[in-house]
Amino acid sequence: MHKRSFYSLLITQTIANAADIMYIMALTVLVLHETSSLLSAVLIPLIRMGAQMISSFLAPLLLVRFQLPFLLFVSQGAQLLLYAALAAYLHYTPQHPLLALVLAIVLAMSFLDGWTTPARNALVPRIASGSHLLKANTIMTLSDRIVQFAGWGLSGVIVSFLGSQLTLLIAAVLYTASFAFTSLVYDPLEPQGHYLLRPRTSVTGARSGDAPAAAGIQEGLQQPAAAEAQEVSSPIRAAAGGASPLPAESADLQEALAAMGAASEGKDAASEPSDSPPKLSLLRDGFRTIAVSARLRTLAFIDIVDTLGASVWVGAFTLALVQDVLKQGEEWWGYINAAYFAGSILGSMAVLAWVKKLQKRLFASMLAGMAGYGALTAAYALNHWPAAALVLVIVMGPVAELSIIPRQTLIQQSTQASALPQVLSAQNTIINFFSMVSLLLLGWIADRFGIQSVYLISAALTFCAIAVGIAARKAFASR
Repeated sequence: MHKRSFYSLLITQTIANAADIMYIMALTVLVLHETSSLLSAVLIPLIRMGAQMISSFLAPLLLVRFQLPFLLFVSQGAQLLLYAALAAYLHYTPQHPLLALVLAIVLAMSFLDGWTTPARNALVPRIASGSHLLKANTIMTLSDRIVQFAGWGLSGVIVSFLGSQLTLLIAAVLYTASFAFTSLVYDPLEPQGHYLLRPRTSVTGARSGDAPAAAGIQEGLQQPAAAEAQEVSSPIRAAAGGASPLPAESADLQEALAAMGAASEGKDAASEPSDSPPKLSLLRDGFRTIAVSARLRTLAFIDIVDTLGASVWVGAFTLALVQDVLKQGEEWWGYINAAYFAGSILGSMAVLAWVKKLQKRLFASMLAGMAGYGALTAAYALNHWPAAALVLVIVMGPVAELSIIPRQTLIQQSTQASALPQVLSAQNTIINFFSMVSLLLLGWIADRFGIQSVYLISAALTFCAIAVGIAARKAFASR
């Protein structure tokens, strides 16, 4: 493991996540106070989600041309400048700021943030390869959960005591610190020398030491689906070709993923430089890699189904269940959020403690975590006792992490190093799209059939995803 680069990346993302939470909290309170409109406040997460979806879709155009640390540096720096402009505008226009301008800056910042996640997740397996990868992913997730647990609780207190203006100033300091640490991150696959002096990437193939992945994507497509690497300590070849292990009803997913990037297939690369792939090809490569790989296709389908149900934990749904089912006040909304993140922290710590055992059973661990999560979600939906609800969400945290962390590790290990940024960009695009669809669909269902119904649907979707995973288990079998 390249410790200096890993911990610099960890600190950068931890501080940036804390700043994001404070800025979103302060801005939401400010917009709600100025407009007295819940719809205006809801526009902030919707705009962020939509901008990140578009950015993730376009990210491969940058990820294949520039070094990953350089893109993180540019993203953080540009967001810092935009945030400084936003904070200055709100400081000098404290009364009745122009909402359209505020939302435009939020959109721009979210667009820049859209390529941060695929760049970060693609950089992690380069910095911490082999047996260190699951541990690195767990540490990253643990950091995220601690920030979420502390951030959402403390941000509310800070905004309440200091007001939105001072909270935005604190977030500006955090963004500046995050930007400074970004300059210390480097990619061990790139040549020596700082990325600001040579921003173009030289990574065009798999790591030379990773024999299972060295053949490249095109050769990998000709391999049998079962030709997977035996040990978790080396990246697993993308399983593709041959009969699909997915059930018949999942065939539409393969076609849909391939179609998402297949527009204007007839256009050639005549207008592009001879050494540069066509832009349309870059945009669809991630989707096509997912579509032809049995492993990635299965994981993508599980992600989609899981995402459709995950929106039940958006604040509005949680608050509705607290008030309508548990018959408690808004303070219990905070208790339940805190309990869930506390459980997630415990879960990440447990995965970190069992990393050597879990890294040999990633797929089974993922399915076990999903089964526990689905059962607990159903119990949570049917429960009417506040104390029991807290216990359920605390226990839910560890099993959710047992599903999430192995899944992310499987995606990283099942993809060639040079193709991973495009695959993660496609994954983020898919997740953001279905998150928006789910948010609107579950909102309609909650209004029509009651808040408990959406949690029961979420549990049912989780078990559907488990069934798909079991049907496709051969794609994850070692030789």
